[in-house]
Amino acid sequence: MDGQVRLTWLGLRSAVLDAARALAGMGVRPGDRVALCAPNSSHWVVAALGALRAGAALVPINTRFTATETWDVLHRSAARVLIVEGEFLGRDREAELRALSPDLPEVVRLPAEWVATDVDLPDLTEDQLCDVMFTSGTTGRSKGAMSAHRQSLGVAEAWAACGELTSADRYLIVNPFFHTFGYKAGILACLLTGATIVPQPVFDVVETMRLIERERITVLPGPPTIFQALLDHPDRGSFDLSSLRLVVTGAAVVPVVLIERLRAELSLTVLTAYGLTEAVVATMCRPGDSPETVAHTCGAPMAGFELRLGPKDEVLLRGPNVMLGYLDDPEATAAAIDADGWLHTGDVGAVDERGYLSITDRLKDMYICGGFNVYPAEIEQALARLPGVAESAVVGMADARLGEVGVAHVVTAPGFALSADEVIAFCRERLANYKVPRAVEFHPALPRNAMGKVLKTQLRKENA
Repeated sequence: MDGQVRLTWLGLRSAVLDAARALAGMGVRPGDRVALCAPNSSHWVVAALGALRAGAALVPINTRFTATETWDVLHRSAARVLIVEGEFLGRDREAELRALSPDLPEVVRLPAEWVATDVDLPDLTEDQLCDVMFTSGTTGRSKGAMSAHRQSLGVAEAWAACGELTSADRYLIVNPFFHTFGYKAGILACLLTGATIVPQPVFDVVETMRLIERERITVLPGPPTIFQALLDHPDRGSFDLSSLRLVVTGAAVVPVVLIERLRAELSLTVLTAYGLTEAVVATMCRPGDSPETVAHTCGAPMAGFELRLGPKDEVLLRGPNVMLGYLDDPEATAAAIDADGWLHTGDVGAVDERGYLSITDRLKDMYICGGFNVYPAEIEQALARLPGVAESAVVGMADARLGEVGVAHVVTAPGFALSADEVIAFCRERLANYKVPRAVEFHPALPRNAMGKVLKTQLRKENA
C-alpha cells in the first residue's frame, strides 16, 4: 500500500515481471549492476525486485548523497542503469553528475511505464550476487558489501521469525529502502511472510500516526528517536494506535524508560537488534525479554551467526550470512574477514551468561546520527580540502533528538581565519546532511598521545 496505490501480491508480481523484462530489453544481463536512488515507495519496490529478477545485482544509493558521493557509487559499481525518482536526480543533479563524468549510466525515471519485451528472463541461483550495499569505511572511502540471494533472504527470514511476522501484519517501513534495515529487514521480510508493505518516504510523526490509524499498522521498526517523538507528541491521544503490536529498534543506546513507556502506554512488544551492512542483522532480542534486557543488550545470535569476542573484546561474527566481501577490494575484505571466516566488526562488546550481546564501545570512530552510521574519517577527508584547515578531528556528541551529532575540532593553517559557518557550509556542499558537523571548535593544536595519534577520547570528554 502506497497512498492510493493498492497492489495485491499477484499484482506486484506482474509489475515486477514487466520491470524485469523492460530492463532486460534495455540490455541488462545477469551479473550487471542496477543502481536505484529514490524515496520509499511502491515504485522502489517494483524497480528493485525487477532488477533482481532480470538477474542484476541491486545497488541502492543513499538519497542524501551529494552528486560526488552518488557518482562514486555509480563509477565503482559500474552500474549499467540508474533508476531515479523525481527530485532525487533532478536535471540540475544530473548535470552535476555528467560534469563529473560524461559516462553516466542510462537513466530511468520513476514512476516509469515499464515497457516489457519478449526477452526471456534468466534462471536465478541462490549463490548469485543479489546486492551491493555501499557503506562508509574508517579510511573515509565507501566500500560495497556484496551479498548473495541466499544471504539477503536468510537474514530477512531470521529477522521475520524473531519478530513473528505473518501475512496478517501490516508493516510501516519508515527506515530508508537504501538501508539494510528498510530493504532486507523490511521489503524482503514482507516478501517472505506475505505481510503488507506500507512505505513512508520521510518520517513525520503526525503522518506516521495517521498512517498507523488509517492502515491499521501492526509493525513499526526504526531508530529510538522516532518512538520518542511519537510518545511525546501532544496530539498522540487524537490517534488510534491500538493496532500496533511490535516495534524493533537499535542503532543507538535505547533508554530503559523508553522501552517501559512503549510497553506500558501502547501495550507493545519491543525488540532491539544489532547488525551492520556486512552482516545485516546478527543478534536480536526475543519476544518476552524484560525491558532491561531489551534496553541493555542487542539480543542473542540469529540467522546462523556465531558470536565471540576477540582481542580488546572486539565483536567477531561468523556464519553463512557474512558478506561475500567488498566489491573489487580484496585488501579491505581480508582486513575485515580473517582466514577462519570471522568478521571483525570494530565494535567492542560483552556477552552475558545467556549469550546476549551488549555493545560497550567502538574500536572505530563511527558514531550514529539519526540512525545513520557516520564515519569521521570521511568528514576529515572532506575538511582537508578546505583552504585554511591544517588538520581536523571529528567526534560524536550526544543529542537529544538525533542520538549523536558531529563536532569538528579544527586547527587552522597560519595566516588563515575560518568561522564555524564557513566550515559547516563547506561540508554541506560535499556531504550528506547527516554527516555534516553541527558544531565546530577551533584549537591551536589537537591533543595527541606519545605516538602522535589524536586523542579523540579527550575531545569527546570536552563535548560531553
